[in-house]
Amino acid sequence: MILTDEDIRQMIDSNPPLIDNYISLKHQLQPNGFDLTAHEIYVFETAGRIDFSNKERQFPAVKPIVFNNMWAHLDPGVYKVKTNEYLNLPKDIIAIAQTRSSLLRMGAYTLHGVWDAGFHGKSEFSLVVMNPHGIDIKQNARVAQIVFIRLDKETVEEYKGIHKGLR
Repeated sequence: MILTDEDIRQMIDSNPPLIDNYISLKHQLQPNGFDLTAHEIYVFETAGRIDFSNKERQFPAVKPIVFNNMWAHLDPGVYKVKTNEYLNLPKDIIAIAQTRSSLLRMGAYTLHGVWDAGFHGKSEFSLVVMNPHGIDIKQNARVAQIVFIRLDKETVEEYKGIHKGLR
């Protein structure tokens, strides 16, 4: 079952809240999801490494984009976004996200993984700018909409990855 705006609102009012550190419930709560905002944006500076067991995984070095009067120009390319919002997913909720259509209409999109049941933390994902002229983005802009899905029952194993508790 996908959570409605009322389900999300009730879970935000619970302890711990489903979503914390958001900017405006009025503007971010959607009929079937919640808008995630871009708190920090980074440029990739090195290559990353991925393997099967994660023993040799290495994340690329990144450099933060400097916002000038809360604005930044992003040339075509791929960037890493870190959100303002802190998620507290219980063991019976997972989440997926999609790019907000306003961003798509500008020639840019976001790419996400699945938020596993039990995940707690801020989110990170990729922002791809395809517009040959780039885009201007204001810090805290709403860039993606996350949708929460209730599982039939609690998962036995909750998320235990290295991104749990990311601040």
